[in-house]
Amino acid sequence: MIMDKLKVLVVDDEPGIRSEISRILKNYSIGYPFLDEDFQFDTIEAETGEKALEILDSNKVDIILLDNKLPGMNGIEVLDYLSKHDFDLEVMMITSYASLDLAVKATDFGAFNFVPKPFTPQELKAAMESITKHLYLKRMTRNLREEGKHIRFQFLSVLSHELKSPINAVEGYLRIMEERQAGNDMESYNVMIDRSLERLKGMRNLIMDLLDLTRLESGKKQRDIRKTDLLEIVKMAKDTIEPMAIQKNVKIYLDTDENIFWQADAGEMEIIFNNLISNAVKYNRENGEVHIGIRNGQGQLKISVEDSGIGMEEEDKKILFQEFVRIKNEKTQHITGSGLGLSIVKKIVDQYSGEIQIESTPEVGSKFTVILPA
Repeated sequence: MIMDKLKVLVVDDEPGIRSEISRILKNYSIGYPFLDEDFQFDTIEAETGEKALEILDSNKVDIILLDNKLPGMNGIEVLDYLSKHDFDLEVMMITSYASLDLAVKATDFGAFNFVPKPFTPQELKAAMESITKHLYLKRMTRNLREEGKHIRFQFLSVLSHELKSPINAVEGYLRIMEERQAGNDMESYNVMIDRSLERLKGMRNLIMDLLDLTRLESGKKQRDIRKTDLLEIVKMAKDTIEPMAIQKNVKIYLDTDENIFWQADAGEMEIIFNNLISNAVKYNRENGEVHIGIRNGQGQLKISVEDSGIGMEEEDKKILFQEFVRIKNEKTQHITGSGLGLSIVKKIVDQYSGEIQIESTPEVGSKFTVILPA
């Protein structure tokens, strides 16, 4: 999540204090290990409590640095007003007249912390680091509580199911090997080792899908758009998925021009090919086929992946690109997946202002076509 500058309202009747705080915060930034972006600050100044409330009526403020001893309305009265209104901000008291009674009152009215004057630049910076982290975590918690209940439930349900099952299986195989239940000949355990490795591969793929989705949603993934050899990428994706195809005796055919170059991010193209081809194999029938086509012409790139698999109903196509959605029926119940792959593909295609078309017939197969404009 890219952070805007935080707005800091400095409320103090001493011009020197206001200008000093603005000077300290002007080139100061705060970073945390759990965030990619640093927080920076823009300051607004007010010499009275009344002026501060006027500013709040017309400006979004994130943090208030509030002196208590002010002409007219004092700091505690400002705090009292803020506590009775729904302001999404945090308040730090700064005053020369610090006392236990004042600190208790300030806390009761919602002040986060208390910095006595005079303070050094380092003391102010330390206090700002603390209040900024508190503000960020409070807002993040509220957003999850208000907006993320359904997504969190889906996320945790998928994560627990997709990770619990393979972990149990791998643990079971390891117990069998530990107790030498099949004897002391290691070859007797080859099938169990292969199945464990396959389960671990599934868990790794789920984690990679979640990371891809997180980067796309947050806008943090640095895109490297350049002239990209798509033939090389699709061959690499085909080689990666070939072992799974061999197990189902599915043949993969590649039909493309010899030289297909496109202005694109190679990593994004790899994600598109990997997801579409792996799905075409997973949802195929034994002895089936997958046909991959890439065409460059008339100002657009057309990628098609067609399988001879189980196909899908018309209503399934409407929800296919939603996050954590998997088509569930008797034919898919033994097929593992996170339900994230196609939603990630859709987000990437959208970034290129492209589109995805689906043609599918139950028991005949499906064809996914990605069209990217130049």
